Parts: sequence; C-alpha cells; structure tokens
Amino acid sequence: MVELLGERDELLRLVEASFPVTIHVRGNEITVTGDEVAATRVGALFEELVLLLGRGHTLDPEVVRRTVRMVERDERPSEVLTTEVLRGRRTVRPKTGGQKHYADAIAAHTVTFAIGPAGTGKSYLAVAAAVQALQAKSVNRIILTRPAVEAGERLGFLPGDILAKVDPYLRPLYDALHDMLDAETVGRLMDRGTIEVAPLAFMRGRTLNDSFIILDEAQNTTPEQMKMFLTRLGFGSRMVITGDVTQIDLPEGRGRSGLRDVRRILEGVPDVAFVDLDSADVVRHRIVQDIVDAYERAEA
Repeated sequence: MVELLGERDELLRLVEASFPVTIHVRGNEITVTGDEVAATRVGALFEELVLLLGRGHTLDPEVVRRTVRMVERDERPSEVLTTEVLRGRRTVRPKTGGQKHYADAIAAHTVTFAIGPAGTGKSYLAVAAAVQALQAKSVNRIILTRPAVEAGERLGFLPGDILAKVDPYLRPLYDALHDMLDAETVGRLMDRGTIEVAPLAFMRGRTLNDSFIILDEAQNTTPEQMKMFLTRLGFGSRMVITGDVTQIDLPEGRGRSGLRDVRRILEGVPDVAFVDLDSADVVRHRIVQDIVDAYERAEA
C-alpha cells in the first residue's frame, strides 16, 4: 500500500486531485465515492497501478500523472508501460499510449511517419527500434539522415570532413545512440559503416537495401526532397520519418514543407503508417506539455 499510495499518501492525493471523487483508504481496501464515471475510472486506475507494481515498476508522481492521462483516454497503462522497444544496455519502453501506437506502427509497417511536437520521443523511439532491428539481425545497417537546413550552401565552409560538418544537425540522433550503446560500440559500428550518418542531400542516387533508415526533422524537407528520400527504399529495409509541422525552418523561397504534403499523397498506400503524437505524449519536463498546449491555443 505504501508503494501504491506513496510516502505520506503523495500519490493518493495526486489521483484524488485528478478526478471529482473522494478516496478513502482503510487497511488494504480503497473506496471511491463521487461521480460514477470518474469513480469507475479511478477504480480502473488503481487496478492498473497494482498491475504495474506487480510487474516490478516503481511508481512516482510523473508515472502516476501519465497513467491518469492514459486511463482518461481509455488506454491500458499496464500494456503501454511494459512494452519493450529495446532491451540491452538501456531498456526502452513507451511512456504514453501514443508512443506505444508509434512503436507498434514501426514494427508492423515498412514506412512509418511520426508527426508531433517536441518532446514526444519521435527520434528517440525510432533510434531504439533501429538498434533493436540491428541487434536482431533483421537489418545490416542503420542510416541516420537529416536536412541541414540552417547551413544551406555554407555547409562546405564548415571545418572537417562530412561527419564533422553535419554533426551539429545530427547531434540529437547521436545522443540517442550513445544512450543505448556504449561509446566504443558506436565508434566501431560507425567505422565499419554499420551505422552511417549523412545529410539528406547525400541520399540522392542510392538504393538502400537491408537498412533501417531514419529521416529526422522531416518538416524541413521540400516535397522534391521527400520524394527523393522515400524512393531510396530498397529490399529488406524499413524507414521512419519524424517531424513537427509547427517548427518549419525552411528558408523563404524554398517552397512548402514536404512533410505537409506527404499524408495527402500517400494516404491509403499499403504498408505506410502515419502516427500523430500530441502534447499528452510529451515526456520531457511537465511544463513542456503546458507550453505546447499554450502555443496550440495561440495559433488556433
């Protein structure tokens, strides 16, 4: 009961504040009174929390907040939070229902688009799925790419080889890799070409077989670049394309974002999935969710 309710009933008070109900605890019995629909949800919430504890999870305020949001959306937290995208040096699991839907889509489709705001785990889960596929030998290499929009033609004037030039733009993907694999392993795989990092422009003319290919920040591609990238797909490969259509950095005159048009064009194409993540899927600092919601209200 202490694990379920928290030190000094901290988690109990958090649940009670989230629903129009009153919760009474006597021994090992929890009684919920109040609005019938809310009381039923709180009952389901406690059942899910008990299941999570039974499977070895530790409850804290952030986990309980996410669990509350999932129950409000009629999702099963015990299924979401126990799904494994990657097992190894770091076990990576979805933290929201939207993230589980995203992980399931990657596993089930050849091409998956993840569209949503910052902090929803789009890039991180894609890298985790890529590392899992490499470890399972279902692909022979991982290819990470991203449009170097801010550099434009100045890319050639940056110091170093091509990896050094694009490093600032691909740093979030590097960070995710180093989170899941030790530095020595990452370095060895990159030296062998098993993990390849390249700007989007370097994809032209290639056919990518037996690869897990991730295009990050896809909102900064043009429609022509998006078509070029998608048609690189070879046999035995899988693609994940991530982006946030509210953060387009294309310079004026470069045209529309390729990510805006692609859903209309590819809707209904077999083996292509679109996953929309929203502020409820943000897993950064709690205030980030409020910031995303505030911007969405302002734009509306």
